[in-house]
Amino acid sequence: MSQIIFICIILYMATTGLTRTVSKCELVYELRRHGFPEYQMRDLVCLVRAESMFETDVIDGPNYDGSYDWGLFQINDRFWCNPIGAPGKGCNVHCNDLVSDNITATLNCAITIINHQGLDASPGWVKNCKGKWQPDLNCDCNCTNTFY
Repeated sequence: MSQIIFICIILYMATTGLTRTVSKCELVYELRRHGFPEYQMRDLVCLVRAESMFETDVIDGPNYDGSYDWGLFQINDRFWCNPIGAPGKGCNVHCNDLVSDNITATLNCAITIINHQGLDASPGWVKNCKGKWQPDLNCDCNCTNTFY
C-alpha cells in the first residue's frame, strides 16, 4: 500500500509546476475569508510556518504508521484525506486537493480538524507555537486573492 502511495506522490510531483509559496498576508486574507476566528490568526500563521513554511505542495512521510502529511497544514491521510481513489475520510477530500495552489480544500479540511481536535492536532503547532511567541501580522491584509 505504501508503495502505491509513494508512486502516486512521485507522479503528482512530476506533473506539478513550481512550488507555490503563500505570503503571510495572503494566508491571513484567506483564513479570514473562510471564517477562521480572528483570535486564531497568529496561531494559524505560526502553524503553517512550522508545518510547511507556507508552501502549498509539501508532502511529508512516511510517518511511523505509513501515513503521509499533505499541504500547508500537513494534514494526515490516515484520518483526514484519501490518497488514492475517491475523496473520503474525515474531510471527504482527495489528498491531492490539499497540495493545490487553490487552498480552499485545505482550509475547509483545517476547519474540520480544528473543530474536532483543536490546534493540538498539529504536532508542528504544539512544538513550535503553543505557549510561545506568535508571529507579527504586520500587513494590512487587504491583499487581492491570488489563489485562483
